[in-house]
Amino acid sequence: MEVLRSHSLARLHTFGIDVSAERVIPVTSVDEMKSLIRDDDISSEPVMVIGQGSNLLFCEHYRGTIILNRIMGIDVRETDVAYHLHIGAGENWHQLVCWTVEQGYPGLENLALIPGCVGSAPIQNIGAYGVELQDVCAYVDVLERASGTLTRLTAEACRFGYRDSVFKHELKETHIIVAVGLRLSKDWLPNISYGPLANLNAQTVTPAQILAQVCKVRREKLPDPAELGNAGSFFKNPVVNQDTYERLMGDYPNLPHFPAPDGQYKLAAGWLIDQCQLKGYKVGGAAVHQQQALVIVNTGSATAADVLKLARHIVDTVQTRFGVSLEHEVRFMDATGETTLDRELP
Repeated sequence: MEVLRSHSLARLHTFGIDVSAERVIPVTSVDEMKSLIRDDDISSEPVMVIGQGSNLLFCEHYRGTIILNRIMGIDVRETDVAYHLHIGAGENWHQLVCWTVEQGYPGLENLALIPGCVGSAPIQNIGAYGVELQDVCAYVDVLERASGTLTRLTAEACRFGYRDSVFKHELKETHIIVAVGLRLSKDWLPNISYGPLANLNAQTVTPAQILAQVCKVRREKLPDPAELGNAGSFFKNPVVNQDTYERLMGDYPNLPHFPAPDGQYKLAAGWLIDQCQLKGYKVGGAAVHQQQALVIVNTGSATAADVLKLARHIVDTVQTRFGVSLEHEVRFMDATGETTLDRELP
């Protein structure tokens, strides 16, 4: 295995901020991953496994090893009622979506153009336009770091929630995702109830047409990380209780909202930020994107400190105006592991 020492991470995470790690090691197979996590030199220091770094902000130099998950491969098994896919964690998510539609395996088209690798999808329970990974996930294969044991977790065991899963909690430091199993039903029904898709005809629309529309909308709204460094949606859409919802709707009747479990309501974080007139607001080389307030971009010279200060300003401004707390969807990494905005900027 190739070992890159004192290696820049600028091209290994989509924010493109020039921080570095002690070691970077690409891994292309489950056996390589097993061997690496058993290495005493590796296991004795901080270790982080990443795919494309599409949902990460490295706040400082990482004093440990970054493992690049490059485990590839797609296997398909067909039954009378579904297509069953087994996908290596290192596969590109958007390329997978396009490939399934081309092959006539519908069900992922709403999730097009979400950046990152397949192995990252269960961690976030990625979602867009009315569909979440949990809707199609059959299982997730994981390696236990301590023993190197390979285990298959059912979708239920993954405890999926809104941009959440067991991989953000109990299994965050103990297990590594190496493959994901998807079940795509042959009894396909289009999911076009969400905003920009509502103008499509449910009787005639095809998965390819939904894919094209999703790509068109996302490209119009979201900056390409290859051209303008970013990690996609920086904040989660906040979920509020009935009292807060009624208070806000009384003051802001046009506030976008969606029903959430347990009688709660999900609000549009981008709308809240936009109402605070923060589009284009800059701190150093970091800025709120001009077209999509939910995205923080690296204009070319941003430091991690710039992004952190801008994020804190957004959180505080929204809290002051609406009384709503924003939680960052992007994962923050300090020198040894995961951190939060509150810990970095109390």
